[in-house]
Formats: sequence, C-alpha cells, structure tokens
Amino acid sequence: MTQWATAQGGLDGGHVRTSWGSATDRGRVRALNEDSLLAAPPVFLVADGMGGHHAGDLASRVAVEEFSRLVGRDVATADEVHACFARVAARLRAEVEPGRTVGTTVAGAAVADHDGAAYWLVFNVGDSRVYRWSGGVLDQISVDHSLVQEYVDAGHLTSEEARVHPERHVITRAVGTGSVPEPDYWMLPATAHDRLLVCSDGLTSELEDVDLARVLASTPDPEAAARALVDAALGAGGHDNVTAVVVDVLADTGAPDLETTLEPLPPSRPTPEGLS
Repeated sequence: MTQWATAQGGLDGGHVRTSWGSATDRGRVRALNEDSLLAAPPVFLVADGMGGHHAGDLASRVAVEEFSRLVGRDVATADEVHACFARVAARLRAEVEPGRTVGTTVAGAAVADHDGAAYWLVFNVGDSRVYRWSGGVLDQISVDHSLVQEYVDAGHLTSEEARVHPERHVITRAVGTGSVPEPDYWMLPATAHDRLLVCSDGLTSELEDVDLARVLASTPDPEAAARALVDAALGAGGHDNVTAVVVDVLADTGAPDLETTLEPLPPSRPTPEGLS
C-alpha cells in the first residue's frame, strides 16, 4: 500500500506532501539480508551493513534506529542528521566485539527548510545511492565512496569499465569503520512532481541507469516502482541484498524550479553542540 504523509510548519505557510514506497530482498545468493531501510517523514534512507553474519545486519539496523529519532518532525537540520551519524558510529564501536570490523553505508534524504522553502538534505556515506527523477531526466545526486569511483574521478576508468571492475565493491568510507563518520551533504530544492530513489548497491550493480529510469518513468505508484526495481534486480541475477525506497513530492513546496547545478555542501562538516 502506498503511504502518505504531510510535513508542515517552519516553511512559511507552505508544506511538502510526499507519497512513498519501499521494497527489500536478500537476493538469490546471500543467506541474510544485511540491508535496512527507513521511510518515514522527514527522513528516507537505506543502510547496507557489512561485517558478516549477525554484524552487517546489526550495523544497518543501528543506523535505522538512530535516524528514527527524527521521525515525526516537520523538518530535519544538517546538525541533527550529522548527530545521527555520530551516534551510529559510537554505538557500533561500543556494541561490537573488539577486533571485529563492522560498518554500514547510509544514503538518504531528509526534508529540510531553507529560507522558508522545502528542500531535500541529501546525505551519503559509502556506495548506496540517491537519485532524482525530474522532468524526464535521471540524475545521480550522491557520489560513491568507492575505489572504482576514485579511479573514474582520476580518469583511469570509464563509468562503463567501473561497472565490471573486479574491485567495484571496495568502498572507501563507511559508518563505524573509522573514528569519525564522514558523510557528504547536498541541499536540493524539493520541487513538485520530483521523484527520489534511494537504493543499496544491490540494485545498481544489477541494473544500469537506463533501467532505473525506465521503471521510474513508467510506474506512477511509488511502492509499485520500488517493488518493480527490486524484482528487476532479482531477475538480473540478484547477487546481493537489494533495497529501494521511492519518494514522490506531490505539491508545491515554495522551492525554486530546479535548473540547479548539483554541488555538495562545503567540505566542513556540521558540528552539532556536544560533538567533537
């Protein structure tokens, strides 16, 4: 069933109304689903845990639990989101046995307020992704923290070569594997009729962007779209856990029409009070 929610307040009399749906599957190879998701305004995210049996699923679940503290609010700030990342990292250090490496990717978007208009605060650590489908165009908003992405950025690989590179699953950042999480952030106007896709790499390792765009364009209901994407990944092999969250913006939000160059926020991290 499609879920609906309205987030109001703090937006100068405006509001953002969203419809969303989600789907997840352990895939055709893995014995355990180490992906977790959160789809409850004002935050939508996917976490892909690592660390082996009873560790990766713990890590992704901890991420969902900490970000769930934001659920029910009208909007979330960058400081509040960053505090969630810090709490996830602290809990993983405290709850995992010494000597064991456990971590999780976290990618998603939270409803935020900027100058009285609704925006998406997009965040990412790792190689789970956030896309936007708008005006018939699919844009990848997040940038993978992975070895092959570094090769692409350096001009050593093309995007096509990166998809089949033997080190394509090696990530360079995760929450819990270092002392301080290092998320990237983007602010994106929440424009009416936009659609966000948040997904784990189990989806993007099986499907190309053209496949994602085809489903997002042809399946109006967000829950049906999420399910169709996961089913397509399973049909393509399902070699990993696969998770998709699809979120639609349904009403005018007061944000400008998006003809915007997508740039990350400055590299300095939010420093909520009480965090070092």
